[in-house]
Amino acid sequence: MAIDVAADAVVFGYEVRRGLEVLLVQRRIEPFRGEWALPGGFVYEQESLEAAVERELREETGVQVNYMEQLYTFGEPGRDPRKRVISVAYVALVKQSGHRVLADSDAADARWFPVDALPALAFDHAQILTKARERLRAKLSYEPLGLELLGEKFPFSDLQNLYESVLGRSIDRRNFKKKFMALGILDELSEKSSGLGRPATLFSFNKKKYQALKEKGIVLEII
Repeated sequence: MAIDVAADAVVFGYEVRRGLEVLLVQRRIEPFRGEWALPGGFVYEQESLEAAVERELREETGVQVNYMEQLYTFGEPGRDPRKRVISVAYVALVKQSGHRVLADSDAADARWFPVDALPALAFDHAQILTKARERLRAKLSYEPLGLELLGEKFPFSDLQNLYESVLGRSIDRRNFKKKFMALGILDELSEKSSGLGRPATLFSFNKKKYQALKEKGIVLEII
């Protein structure tokens, strides 16, 4: 029996006013026509898994991600009503402000949805998404996700809101800031935020210092 291989992507983004979101596409074709699903599709014969998922993201959403890693392989019989399909899923992170979502290929629509207000998903994509959220929460303890999801400059409150959005709970601001600043990977800028409310000091990630810590194998105990 021939088994086909697919590559699917759980793309997380963050918007300050809406929190953590995931990118979904509305299927243009059967099966599950008109329903929402993760971006993805079949892997071509002469194509790597990473190339396949990047191609599907471009074709279905117009998005190029900042960061991507392999998540898990899903291969339960019957997960695709057409044939036996094994899906290699990826977790991706993207700064939403720098990307315009544009549905194309076999996607009728593409949109960002809050992770806690999702439509019903096709195939076993709800299971894949649950696994991806677990991975994202686990990474918070040793990797600064804001590096991939926040803008170049941000108030510290945005960083805390991001972590709370991923964790699904509140965290102590004083301890969180103390631990994060102790890592030495945040630079405090002389600039202040503008707009409504009291101006706040802006920060940026020092990517060189973070990379140096990673190369030394130092665990970032943030939460």
